[in-house]
Amino acid sequence: MNVYDYLLGQSGFLYKPFLLGNKEELSYQELYKQSMKLARYLVDAYGQDNNILLISPNNTYFIIAYMAIMKSGNVCVPLNPSIEPDNLSFVVDICKARTAFITPQMESDRWDGIEEVIYDYDALESRNVGHHQDILDRNGFDKERLAEIIFTSGSTGEPKGVMITHANIIANTESIIDYLKLDGDDIIEIVLPFYYCYGLSLLHTHLKVGGSIVLNNSFMFVGSVINDLNTYKCTGFSGVPSHYQILLRKAKSFKETDFPALRYVTQAGGKLHNAFISEFTESFPDVKFFVMYGQTEATARLSFLEPDRLEAKLGSIGKAIPGVTLELADESGASITKPGVIGELLARGDNVMKGYLHDEKGTAETLKAGWLQTGDLAYRDEDGYFFLTARKKEIIKVGGRRISPKEIEEVIVSMPGVVDCSISGVFDDYLGEALKAEIVLADANDSELDATFVKKYCGERLALEKIPGIIEFKSRLVVASTGKKVKKA
Repeated sequence: MNVYDYLLGQSGFLYKPFLLGNKEELSYQELYKQSMKLARYLVDAYGQDNNILLISPNNTYFIIAYMAIMKSGNVCVPLNPSIEPDNLSFVVDICKARTAFITPQMESDRWDGIEEVIYDYDALESRNVGHHQDILDRNGFDKERLAEIIFTSGSTGEPKGVMITHANIIANTESIIDYLKLDGDDIIEIVLPFYYCYGLSLLHTHLKVGGSIVLNNSFMFVGSVINDLNTYKCTGFSGVPSHYQILLRKAKSFKETDFPALRYVTQAGGKLHNAFISEFTESFPDVKFFVMYGQTEATARLSFLEPDRLEAKLGSIGKAIPGVTLELADESGASITKPGVIGELLARGDNVMKGYLHDEKGTAETLKAGWLQTGDLAYRDEDGYFFLTARKKEIIKVGGRRISPKEIEEVIVSMPGVVDCSISGVFDDYLGEALKAEIVLADANDSELDATFVKKYCGERLALEKIPGIIEFKSRLVVASTGKKVKKA
Protein backbone atom coordinates (compact mmCIF):
# COMPACT_ATOMS: atom_id res chain seq x y z
CA MET A 1 0.00 0.00 0.00
CA ASN A 2 1.14 3.53 -0.79
CA VAL A 3 1.55 5.45 2.48
CA TYR A 4 -0.68 8.18 1.02
CA ASP A 5 -3.62 5.76 0.89
CA TYR A 6 -2.81 4.52 4.37
CA LEU A 7 -2.83 8.06 5.79
CA LEU A 8 -5.70 9.57 3.80
CA GLY A 9 -7.72 6.52 2.77
CA GLN A 10 -10.39 7.39 5.30
CA SER A 11 -9.51 10.77 6.78
CA GLY A 12 -9.17 12.39 3.35
CA PHE A 13 -12.95 12.56 3.08
CA LEU A 14 -13.61 14.13 6.46
CA TYR A 15 -15.56 17.38 6.65
CA LYS A 16 -13.20 19.03 9.11
CA PRO A 17 -10.05 21.16 9.16
CA PHE A 18 -6.67 19.47 9.30
CA LEU A 19 -4.52 22.58 9.65
CA LEU A 20 -5.66 25.23 12.10
CA GLY A 21 -4.08 28.64 12.45
CA ASN A 22 -4.11 32.37 11.91
CA LYS A 23 -1.95 32.36 8.76
CA GLU A 24 -3.20 29.29 6.92
CA GLU A 25 -5.96 26.73 7.13
CA LEU A 26 -6.39 23.49 5.24
CA SER A 27 -9.29 21.04 5.32
CA TYR A 28 -8.96 17.31 4.79
CA GLN A 29 -11.00 17.47 1.59
CA GLU A 30 -8.89 20.30 0.17
CA LEU A 31 -5.70 18.44 1.05
CA TYR A 32 -6.97 15.31 -0.68
CA LYS A 33 -8.18 17.21 -3.76
CA GLN A 34 -5.03 19.29 -4.26
CA SER A 35 -2.53 16.52 -3.52
CA MET A 36 -4.28 14.08 -5.87
CA LYS A 37 -4.27 16.67 -8.64
CA LEU A 38 -0.56 17.29 -8.15
CA ALA A 39 0.20 13.56 -7.94
CA ARG A 40 -1.45 13.00 -11.34
CA TYR A 41 0.62 15.81 -12.80
CA LEU A 42 3.84 14.33 -11.43
CA VAL A 43 3.09 10.91 -12.89
CA ASP A 44 2.32 12.39 -16.31
CA ALA A 45 5.24 14.80 -16.34
CA TYR A 46 8.01 12.75 -14.71
CA GLY A 47 6.89 9.16 -14.26
CA GLN A 48 7.94 7.36 -11.09
CA ASP A 49 10.93 6.60 -8.85
CA ASN A 50 12.49 10.04 -9.22
CA ASN A 51 14.05 11.77 -6.22
CA ILE A 52 12.21 15.10 -5.92
CA LEU A 53 13.45 17.78 -3.52
CA LEU A 54 11.02 19.63 -1.24
CA ILE A 55 12.31 22.84 0.35
CA SER A 56 9.83 24.73 2.48
CA PRO A 57 9.07 25.69 6.06
CA ASN A 58 6.08 23.99 7.66
CA ASN A 59 3.04 25.22 5.71
CA THR A 60 0.28 24.08 3.36
CA TYR A 61 2.72 24.10 0.44
CA PHE A 62 4.91 21.52 2.15
CA ILE A 63 2.03 19.28 3.22
CA ILE A 64 0.38 19.13 -0.22
CA ALA A 65 3.62 18.64 -2.16
CA TYR A 66 4.92 16.04 0.31
CA MET A 67 1.79 13.91 0.06
CA ALA A 68 1.58 14.28 -3.72
CA ILE A 69 5.17 13.23 -4.34
CA MET A 70 4.73 10.01 -2.36
CA LYS A 71 1.33 9.27 -3.92
CA SER A 72 2.82 9.62 -7.41
CA GLY A 73 5.32 6.83 -6.76
CA ASN A 74 8.22 9.27 -6.63
CA VAL A 75 10.56 9.79 -3.67
CA CYS A 76 10.36 12.93 -1.53
CA VAL A 77 13.61 14.49 -0.30
CA PRO A 78 12.67 17.17 2.27
CA LEU A 79 15.50 19.61 3.01
CA ASN A 80 16.22 22.35 5.52
CA PRO A 81 15.30 25.68 3.85
CA SER A 82 18.57 27.13 5.17
CA ILE A 83 20.71 24.33 3.72
CA GLU A 84 24.28 25.39 2.94
CA PRO A 85 25.23 25.66 -0.78
CA ASP A 86 27.84 22.87 -0.54
CA ASN A 87 25.40 20.51 1.16
CA LEU A 88 22.70 21.33 -1.39
CA SER A 89 25.08 20.52 -4.26
CA PHE A 90 26.01 17.27 -2.51
CA VAL A 91 22.35 16.26 -2.12
CA VAL A 92 21.45 17.20 -5.70
CA ASP A 93 24.36 15.14 -7.02
CA ILE A 94 23.89 12.05 -4.86
CA CYS A 95 20.11 12.01 -5.43
CA LYS A 96 20.43 12.83 -9.13
CA ALA A 97 17.58 15.22 -8.44
CA ARG A 98 16.36 17.24 -11.42
CA THR A 99 13.23 18.73 -9.85
CA ALA A 100 12.51 20.64 -6.67
CA PHE A 101 9.37 22.04 -5.08
CA ILE A 102 10.29 25.27 -3.30
CA THR A 103 7.76 27.40 -1.50
CA PRO A 104 7.08 30.67 -3.41
CA GLN A 105 8.32 32.98 -0.63
CA MET A 106 11.77 31.40 -1.02
CA GLU A 107 12.17 32.17 -4.73
CA SER A 108 15.85 32.98 -5.17
CA ASP A 109 18.93 32.43 -7.32
CA ARG A 110 20.16 30.14 -4.51
CA TRP A 111 18.52 27.31 -6.40
CA ASP A 112 20.17 27.89 -9.77
CA GLY A 113 21.99 24.56 -9.50
CA ILE A 114 18.68 22.68 -9.65
CA GLU A 115 17.48 21.90 -13.18
CA GLU A 116 13.78 22.62 -12.59
CA VAL A 117 12.23 24.48 -9.67
CA ILE A 118 8.46 24.51 -9.14
CA TYR A 119 7.23 27.38 -7.01
CA ASP A 120 3.54 27.46 -7.93
CA TYR A 121 2.00 24.02 -8.24
CA ASP A 122 -1.53 25.44 -8.48
CA ALA A 123 -0.75 26.42 -12.07
CA LEU A 124 0.20 22.86 -13.06
CA GLU A 125 -2.35 20.84 -14.98
CA SER A 126 -2.16 17.11 -15.66
CA ARG A 127 -2.25 16.54 -19.39
CA ASN A 128 -3.65 13.02 -19.26
CA VAL A 129 -5.89 12.81 -16.21
CA GLY A 130 -6.74 9.16 -15.64
CA HIS A 131 -4.08 7.88 -18.06
CA HIS A 132 -1.94 6.66 -15.16
CA GLN A 133 -4.80 5.70 -12.90
CA ASP A 134 -3.20 2.27 -12.37
CA ILE A 135 -0.22 3.96 -10.73
CA LEU A 136 -2.41 6.07 -8.47
CA ASP A 137 -4.60 3.13 -7.55
CA ARG A 138 -4.01 1.88 -4.01
CA ASN A 139 -4.12 -1.78 -5.08
CA GLY A 140 -0.92 -3.45 -6.21
CA PHE A 141 1.49 -0.77 -4.96
CA ASP A 142 4.63 -2.28 -3.46
CA LYS A 143 4.97 -0.79 0.03
CA GLU A 144 8.67 -1.72 0.08
CA ARG A 145 9.35 1.03 -2.45
CA LEU A 146 11.09 4.17 -1.27
CA ALA A 147 8.83 6.94 -0.01
CA GLU A 148 11.38 9.48 1.16
CA ILE A 149 15.05 10.15 1.80
CA ILE A 150 15.84 12.04 5.01
CA PHE A 151 19.32 13.52 5.22
CA THR A 152 21.06 13.43 8.57
CA SER A 153 24.54 14.39 9.70
CA GLY A 154 27.18 11.78 9.02
CA SER A 155 30.36 11.03 10.98
CA THR A 156 32.48 12.12 8.00
CA GLY A 157 30.81 15.52 7.81
CA GLU A 158 28.87 14.64 4.66
CA PRO A 159 25.11 14.20 5.09
CA LYS A 160 23.79 10.64 4.99
CA GLY A 161 20.64 9.92 3.01
CA VAL A 162 18.40 7.64 5.10
CA MET A 163 16.16 5.66 2.75
CA ILE A 164 12.66 5.25 4.21
CA THR A 165 10.05 3.03 2.56
CA HIS A 166 6.26 3.28 2.54
CA ALA A 167 6.23 0.22 4.81
CA ASN A 168 8.61 1.92 7.27
CA ILE A 169 6.30 4.93 7.67
CA ILE A 170 3.18 2.78 7.99
CA ALA A 171 4.77 0.58 10.68
CA ASN A 172 6.07 3.49 12.77
CA THR A 173 2.83 5.45 12.46
CA GLU A 174 0.80 2.46 13.65
CA SER A 175 3.04 2.00 16.68
CA ILE A 176 3.01 5.66 17.73
CA ILE A 177 -0.78 5.93 17.45
CA ASP A 178 -1.05 2.77 19.54
CA TYR A 179 0.97 3.89 22.56
CA LEU A 180 -0.13 7.55 22.51
CA LYS A 181 -3.80 6.51 22.12
CA LEU A 182 -4.38 9.16 19.46
CA ASP A 183 -7.77 9.73 17.86
CA GLY A 184 -9.67 12.24 15.74
CA ASP A 185 -10.17 14.61 18.66
CA ASP A 186 -6.44 15.20 19.08
CA ILE A 187 -4.94 18.56 18.10
CA ILE A 188 -1.18 19.02 18.29
CA GLU A 189 1.00 22.13 18.37
CA ILE A 190 3.93 21.48 15.99
CA VAL A 191 7.17 23.42 16.47
CA LEU A 192 9.40 20.75 14.88
CA PRO A 193 10.27 21.11 11.17
CA PHE A 194 8.92 18.57 8.72
CA TYR A 195 12.34 17.87 7.18
CA TYR A 196 13.15 16.25 10.56
CA CYS A 197 11.79 12.72 11.16
CA TYR A 198 10.26 13.66 14.54
CA GLY A 199 8.29 16.47 12.91
CA LEU A 200 7.13 14.22 10.08
CA SER A 201 5.92 11.60 12.55
CA LEU A 202 3.51 14.19 14.01
CA LEU A 203 2.16 14.90 10.54
CA HIS A 204 1.73 11.20 9.76
CA THR A 205 -0.02 10.22 12.98
CA HIS A 206 -2.53 13.06 12.97
CA LEU A 207 -3.39 12.54 9.32
CA LYS A 208 -4.04 8.87 9.97
CA VAL A 209 -6.37 9.36 12.96
CA GLY A 210 -8.21 12.34 11.45
CA GLY A 211 -6.88 14.80 14.02
CA SER A 212 -5.72 18.38 13.51
CA ILE A 213 -2.44 20.27 13.71
CA VAL A 214 -1.33 23.81 14.56
CA LEU A 215 1.94 25.03 13.03
CA ASN A 216 4.26 27.38 14.89
CA ASN A 217 7.53 28.17 13.12
CA SER A 218 8.60 30.74 15.73
CA PHE A 219 9.30 28.81 18.91
CA MET A 220 11.70 31.48 20.17
CA PHE A 221 8.63 33.68 20.63
CA VAL A 222 7.54 31.43 23.47
CA GLY A 223 4.46 33.51 24.16
CA SER A 224 2.99 32.52 20.80
CA VAL A 225 3.42 28.83 21.66
CA ILE A 226 1.71 29.28 25.02
CA ASN A 227 -1.09 31.22 23.31
CA ASP A 228 -1.54 28.54 20.60
CA LEU A 229 -1.89 25.74 23.14
CA ASN A 230 -4.95 27.40 24.66
CA THR A 231 -6.38 29.24 21.64
CA TYR A 232 -6.65 26.04 19.59
CA LYS A 233 -7.33 23.77 22.57
CA CYS A 234 -4.29 21.63 21.76
CA THR A 235 -4.32 18.19 23.34
CA GLY A 236 -0.67 17.49 22.55
CA PHE A 237 2.76 19.10 22.27
CA SER A 238 6.05 17.57 21.14
CA GLY A 239 9.56 18.88 21.57
CA VAL A 240 13.26 18.15 21.85
CA PRO A 241 15.16 18.87 25.10
CA SER A 242 15.86 22.53 24.32
CA HIS A 243 12.15 23.26 23.95
CA TYR A 244 11.41 22.07 27.48
CA GLN A 245 14.52 23.71 28.91
CA ILE A 246 13.50 27.08 27.47
CA LEU A 247 9.83 26.72 28.48
CA LEU A 248 10.69 25.75 32.05
CA ARG A 249 13.68 27.99 32.79
CA LYS A 250 13.48 30.91 30.36
CA ALA A 251 9.71 31.50 30.01
CA LYS A 252 8.43 32.62 33.40
CA SER A 253 4.78 32.59 32.31
CA PHE A 254 4.79 28.96 31.14
CA LYS A 255 4.59 27.29 34.54
CA GLU A 256 2.06 29.88 35.67
CA THR A 257 -0.37 29.11 32.82
CA ASP A 258 -3.16 26.54 32.88
CA PHE A 259 -3.63 24.35 29.81
CA PRO A 260 -7.00 22.67 30.37
CA ALA A 261 -7.07 20.88 26.99
CA LEU A 262 -3.49 19.57 27.12
CA ARG A 263 -3.63 15.78 27.54
CA TYR A 264 -0.02 14.76 26.85
CA VAL A 265 3.41 15.93 25.75
CA THR A 266 6.21 13.94 24.12
CA GLN A 267 9.96 14.42 24.26
CA ALA A 268 12.62 12.90 22.00
CA GLY A 269 15.62 14.10 19.99
CA GLY A 270 18.15 13.56 22.78
CA LYS A 271 18.13 13.11 26.53
CA LEU A 272 16.21 15.62 28.60
CA HIS A 273 17.84 15.67 32.00
CA ASN A 274 15.81 14.29 34.88
CA ALA A 275 15.67 17.66 36.64
CA PHE A 276 13.60 19.12 33.80
CA ILE A 277 11.29 16.10 33.58
CA SER A 278 10.58 16.31 37.30
CA GLU A 279 10.07 20.07 37.08
CA PHE A 280 7.53 19.64 34.28
CA THR A 281 5.56 16.87 35.95
CA GLU A 282 5.47 18.77 39.24
CA SER A 283 4.17 21.86 37.45
CA PHE A 284 1.64 19.96 35.32
CA PRO A 285 0.70 16.77 37.21
CA ASP A 286 -2.37 16.11 35.04
CA VAL A 287 -0.44 16.17 31.74
CA LYS A 288 1.00 12.82 30.62
CA PHE A 289 4.71 13.11 29.88
CA PHE A 290 6.05 10.58 27.33
CA VAL A 291 9.82 10.16 27.18
CA MET A 292 10.70 8.69 23.81
CA TYR A 293 13.81 7.54 21.96
CA GLY A 294 14.42 7.07 18.27
CA GLN A 295 16.60 7.68 15.25
CA THR A 296 16.11 8.81 11.67
CA GLU A 297 17.28 5.32 10.67
CA ALA A 298 14.20 3.94 12.48
CA THR A 299 11.84 6.31 10.63
CA ALA A 300 11.33 8.08 13.94
CA ARG A 301 10.62 6.04 17.03
CA LEU A 302 12.12 3.00 18.82
CA SER A 303 11.05 3.18 22.47
CA PHE A 304 8.85 5.03 24.95
CA LEU A 305 8.40 5.25 28.71
CA GLU A 306 4.83 5.07 29.98
CA PRO A 307 3.89 8.20 31.96
CA ASP A 308 2.70 6.13 34.92
CA ARG A 309 6.21 4.63 35.20
CA LEU A 310 7.99 7.96 34.86
CA GLU A 311 8.70 8.50 38.54
CA ALA A 312 9.78 4.92 39.21
CA LYS A 313 11.99 4.74 36.08
CA LEU A 314 13.17 8.34 35.82
CA GLY A 315 16.03 8.54 33.34
CA SER A 316 14.90 5.52 31.33
CA ILE A 317 13.97 5.51 27.63
CA GLY A 318 11.44 2.81 28.49
CA LYS A 319 10.80 -0.28 26.42
CA ALA A 320 10.42 -0.98 22.71
CA ILE A 321 7.39 0.45 20.93
CA PRO A 322 4.90 -2.06 19.47
CA GLY A 323 6.46 -3.91 16.55
CA VAL A 324 10.07 -3.24 17.59
CA THR A 325 12.58 -5.47 19.40
CA LEU A 326 15.47 -3.96 21.39
CA GLU A 327 18.55 -5.88 22.49
CA LEU A 328 22.04 -5.17 23.87
CA ALA A 329 25.31 -6.48 22.48
CA ASP A 330 28.89 -6.44 23.76
CA GLU A 331 31.91 -5.44 21.67
CA SER A 332 32.10 -8.92 20.14
CA GLY A 333 28.46 -8.76 19.07
CA ALA A 334 27.27 -11.29 21.68
CA SER A 335 23.87 -10.67 23.23
CA ILE A 336 23.74 -9.22 26.76
CA THR A 337 20.87 -10.48 28.89
CA LYS A 338 22.13 -9.76 32.40
CA PRO A 339 20.62 -6.63 34.04
CA GLY A 340 22.95 -3.69 34.62
CA VAL A 341 25.54 -4.65 31.99
CA ILE A 342 26.29 -1.92 29.44
CA GLY A 343 26.33 -2.70 25.74
CA GLU A 344 25.36 -1.21 22.40
CA LEU A 345 21.62 -0.87 21.85
CA LEU A 346 20.36 -2.78 18.80
CA ALA A 347 16.91 -2.54 17.21
CA ARG A 348 14.84 -4.57 14.79
CA GLY A 349 11.44 -3.86 13.27
CA ASP A 350 9.52 -2.97 10.12
CA ASN A 351 10.29 0.70 10.76
CA VAL A 352 14.06 0.28 10.28
CA MET A 353 15.40 1.98 7.15
CA LYS A 354 16.27 0.29 3.90
CA GLY A 355 19.81 1.70 4.12
CA TYR A 356 21.89 4.77 3.30
CA LEU A 357 21.67 6.17 -0.21
CA HIS A 358 24.68 5.10 -2.31
CA ASP A 359 26.62 4.11 0.81
CA GLU A 360 27.08 0.35 0.92
CA LYS A 361 29.84 0.54 3.52
CA GLY A 362 27.83 2.74 5.87
CA THR A 363 24.75 0.57 5.40
CA ALA A 364 26.70 -2.62 6.14
CA GLU A 365 28.16 -1.09 9.32
CA THR A 366 24.76 0.09 10.56
CA LEU A 367 22.52 -2.81 9.49
CA LYS A 368 23.88 -6.18 10.54
CA ALA A 369 21.85 -9.38 10.24
CA GLY A 370 18.63 -7.37 10.33
CA TRP A 371 19.63 -5.34 13.41
CA LEU A 372 20.08 -1.58 13.48
CA GLN A 373 23.28 -0.68 15.32
CA THR A 374 22.18 2.51 17.08
CA GLY A 375 25.62 3.60 18.30
CA ASP A 376 24.13 4.23 21.75
CA LEU A 377 25.40 2.54 24.91
CA ALA A 378 22.76 1.42 27.39
CA TYR A 379 21.88 -1.09 30.08
CA ARG A 380 18.65 -2.85 30.96
CA ASP A 381 17.33 -3.04 34.51
CA GLU A 382 15.72 -6.06 36.17
CA ASP A 383 12.29 -4.97 34.89
CA GLY A 384 13.42 -4.75 31.28
CA TYR A 385 13.62 -0.94 31.08
CA PHE A 386 16.48 0.54 29.08
CA PHE A 387 18.74 3.36 30.28
CA LEU A 388 21.11 5.16 27.92
CA THR A 389 24.58 5.89 29.25
CA ALA A 390 26.26 7.60 26.27
CA ARG A 391 26.90 7.58 22.56
CA LYS A 392 29.83 5.30 21.75
CA LYS A 393 31.63 8.30 20.24
CA GLU A 394 30.86 10.59 23.20
CA ILE A 395 32.78 8.66 25.84
CA ILE A 396 35.62 10.80 27.25
CA LYS A 397 38.79 9.20 28.60
CA VAL A 398 40.28 11.14 31.50
CA GLY A 399 43.46 9.64 32.93
CA GLY A 400 42.47 6.29 31.39
CA ARG A 401 39.01 6.33 32.94
CA ARG A 402 35.97 6.21 30.62
CA ILE A 403 33.51 8.94 31.57
CA SER A 404 30.02 9.60 30.22
CA PRO A 405 29.21 13.32 29.80
CA LYS A 406 25.53 12.72 30.55
CA GLU A 407 26.15 11.85 34.21
CA ILE A 408 27.96 15.14 34.84
CA GLU A 409 25.48 17.20 32.82
CA GLU A 410 22.66 15.71 34.87
CA VAL A 411 24.22 16.98 38.10
CA ILE A 412 24.94 20.49 36.83
CA VAL A 413 21.47 21.13 35.36
CA SER A 414 19.95 20.20 38.71
CA MET A 415 21.28 23.53 40.02
CA PRO A 416 18.61 26.28 40.09
CA GLY A 417 19.27 28.90 37.44
CA VAL A 418 20.96 26.53 34.97
CA VAL A 419 19.22 26.14 31.60
CA ASP A 420 21.69 23.73 30.00
CA CYS A 421 25.11 22.13 30.33
CA SER A 422 27.39 20.51 27.77
CA ILE A 423 30.39 18.46 28.85
CA SER A 424 33.20 17.90 26.37
CA GLY A 425 36.74 16.63 26.38
CA VAL A 426 39.61 19.02 25.63
CA PHE A 427 43.27 18.15 25.11
CA ASP A 428 45.35 17.91 28.28
CA ASP A 429 49.12 17.23 28.40
CA TYR A 430 48.86 15.19 31.60
CA LEU A 431 45.48 13.44 31.45
CA GLY A 432 45.10 13.14 27.66
CA GLU A 433 41.66 14.71 27.94
CA ALA A 434 40.25 17.10 30.53
CA LEU A 435 36.62 17.91 31.18
CA LYS A 436 35.12 21.20 30.07
CA ALA A 437 31.64 22.36 31.12
CA GLU A 438 29.76 24.93 29.03
CA ILE A 439 26.88 26.17 31.18
CA VAL A 440 23.93 28.25 29.96
CA LEU A 441 22.41 30.42 32.69
CA ALA A 442 18.86 31.69 32.93
CA ASP A 443 20.27 34.95 34.28
CA ALA A 444 23.73 35.89 33.03
CA ASN A 445 24.09 38.32 35.94
CA ASP A 446 23.62 35.67 38.64
CA SER A 447 26.70 36.35 40.78
CA GLU A 448 26.17 33.27 42.97
CA LEU A 449 26.70 30.85 40.10
CA ASP A 450 30.43 30.96 39.46
CA ALA A 451 33.09 28.34 38.71
CA THR A 452 33.92 27.81 42.37
CA PHE A 453 30.29 27.13 43.26
CA VAL A 454 29.88 24.70 40.35
CA LYS A 455 33.00 22.72 41.28
CA LYS A 456 31.95 22.54 44.92
CA TYR A 457 28.43 21.41 43.91
CA CYS A 458 29.87 18.71 41.65
CA GLY A 459 32.41 17.64 44.27
CA GLU A 460 29.59 16.83 46.68
CA ARG A 461 27.86 14.61 44.13
CA LEU A 462 30.50 13.19 41.77
CA ALA A 463 33.80 11.34 41.93
CA LEU A 464 36.89 13.55 41.76
CA GLU A 465 37.76 12.64 38.17
CA LYS A 466 34.27 13.71 37.02
CA ILE A 467 34.55 17.32 38.26
CA PRO A 468 35.05 19.64 35.25
CA GLY A 469 38.38 21.45 35.33
CA ILE A 470 37.31 24.11 32.84
CA ILE A 471 34.02 25.97 33.25
CA GLU A 472 32.61 28.45 30.77
CA PHE A 473 29.36 30.36 31.26
CA LYS A 474 27.04 31.38 28.44
CA SER A 475 23.83 33.38 28.29
CA ARG A 476 22.23 31.67 25.29
CA LEU A 477 21.40 28.11 24.34
CA VAL A 478 22.51 27.53 20.74
CA VAL A 479 20.14 25.23 18.86
CA ALA A 480 19.89 23.97 15.31
CA SER A 481 16.84 24.53 13.13
CA THR A 482 15.40 21.23 14.41
CA GLY A 483 15.56 22.56 17.97
CA LYS A 484 18.39 20.21 18.89
CA LYS A 485 21.27 21.61 20.87
CA VAL A 486 24.42 22.53 18.95
CA LYS A 487 27.29 21.35 21.10
CA LYS A 488 30.16 22.63 19.02
CA ALA A 489 30.15 25.56 16.63
